[in-house]
Amino acid sequence: MTEVNQRPQAESMLAGVARLLSSPLAETLPALADVARGVLPLRGLLLYSGDCVAQPVRWYGDVPTGPAVVTAMTQLARTMVIGESRADRVTMGDNEVNALSLASAPAGSAGSVLACVLPDTARPDASATRLLQLLWEITAQKIVVLNARIEPAKLAQSRIASSDRARIVAELTDAHAATLTTMLGALRSAHLADSTARRVATDIGATALVELRTSGDEARSAESETVSDAFAQMADKLVLLMRYHDAELDLSAPKDTDHILPSSVAIAARSLARGAAMTMLAQPSVSRIRVAWEVTGARLHVQVRDDGPGTLAADDFAIRRLAMSLAAVDAPLEVDSVPGWGTTLTATIPLRTAGVPAGHPLEVLNPREIDVLHQLTLGHRNRRIAQELHISEHTVKYHVANILDKLGVGSRGEAAAMARHAGFAPVTSFPNSATRVN
Repeated sequence: MTEVNQRPQAESMLAGVARLLSSPLAETLPALADVARGVLPLRGLLLYSGDCVAQPVRWYGDVPTGPAVVTAMTQLARTMVIGESRADRVTMGDNEVNALSLASAPAGSAGSVLACVLPDTARPDASATRLLQLLWEITAQKIVVLNARIEPAKLAQSRIASSDRARIVAELTDAHAATLTTMLGALRSAHLADSTARRVATDIGATALVELRTSGDEARSAESETVSDAFAQMADKLVLLMRYHDAELDLSAPKDTDHILPSSVAIAARSLARGAAMTMLAQPSVSRIRVAWEVTGARLHVQVRDDGPGTLAADDFAIRRLAMSLAAVDAPLEVDSVPGWGTTLTATIPLRTAGVPAGHPLEVLNPREIDVLHQLTLGHRNRRIAQELHISEHTVKYHVANILDKLGVGSRGEAAAMARHAGFAPVTSFPNSATRVN
């Protein structure tokens, strides 16, 4: 009799899951809430996504909203472990809510946290918690799949434009987080009087605002930089970031100071160093952070080490976010933590253009020059190339001149012929903006 009585409930839940799986991205949270209400009383849902820079926190139902909630969900995510569920009261700005928090990280995702906001007296049992965890893992995987379909469509106008946008957004997001961390460090410093702390925080904010207004143009215009310049820029940011922390900063500069780095590699290395430092400083008992860069062959090795508790793991949200950003430059992130001794993060970033093997005649070209060369092999003139790659004609002339100089040829036709002779297959190996989005 019990099994017969349970059948309609099971059928209703399966129907809800079917609606959840077929719902568009914008309706995913409402569909998930409908299914979850069949498991336990639910006021609403709060979602933190490690994959979305523009809007990392979303909400649905009778839940607190606003900037304070974004901060609270971000802090909650930093304390969660993938696959973990936690039922407790969570402070959301001026509110304290009873929540069941769930963490999931499907393949290809930086991870996400779902906070199920419950009535104050609700206490989910183990069975309900496990069922909601499974529902959330299904939903998180669905979101990853939908993002994979939708985002390329939004950015499909140009692979180069979208790649530049992603690099600039990552750099500015990191800079924004570092600025806020530095300002909070000054305001909380026990060594500064209140008036001095406010003045320092104001100066930090004003400096960051000037940099914000100029850094986008700089990131767009810079195709490459020396490793010494890239390291010095990173060092300046880290010194500022750690000025009001008690931890000591130890910097080991690369020996090959004149080696040229593609801009994407320099940005990735700087972002790793800064992101790793912020993650490490959030731990207790960190008294030293060491950052070392070294170029060996066609690779840049970046290592960040602390002397903290040694509890950081590859599944931590902050570490996954760093790993996802490095994936764009084909660089794996290694995490080595020893309890009581500290954590070491290491990345080896290839300097060659993706898809160009060592010793290939086109190895000397950077990724943007490869795309311009592709346009040359198609016989396009400067105006058409500028339109295809969403850059100015002046920039096209600059790239063409660099291509001719690097390949040692005297004309555009010779460069195109050399590319074809070297086995350059633009449609399959180096797709243009219409066929691929990074």
